[in-house]
Amino acid sequence: MESWGGAASAGLGLLQYCNLNSFRTKFIIGFSFFMGLSVPQYFNDYVVNTGSGPVRTHSAWFNTVMLVIFTSPAVVAAMVAVFLDNTFARKHPSTRKDSGRHWWAKFKYFDKDARSAEFYSLTLNLTKYFPSV
Repeated sequence: MESWGGAASAGLGLLQYCNLNSFRTKFIIGFSFFMGLSVPQYFNDYVVNTGSGPVRTHSAWFNTVMLVIFTSPAVVAAMVAVFLDNTFARKHPSTRKDSGRHWWAKFKYFDKDARSAEFYSLTLNLTKYFPSV
């Protein structure tokens, strides 16, 4: 169970590059957490009460895939967060800085920043045997 805590803390650690004082960022984080808890609870309760999921098509495999996706809190929260981050106030001038994209832009291409070799290097000096470029 502690591996999930480590994964969650690593994901939340990426929020340090976002402007956490922005209403946009607070809304996206809060609404994503809320939906990540609410939607899976709805799907689980629906299955307990009816014996099948709320998605009912003629394809059993599709129904199962949708049930698996929407009963996972992390997947639901991530989908909502990515959707809102890419749509909510997208054209506003401060959106790029609020979402932290300005910080990640310099690492998009290997040769754009001098720190890229350190950023992408492997541990235990394995980069010498397996170079990035």
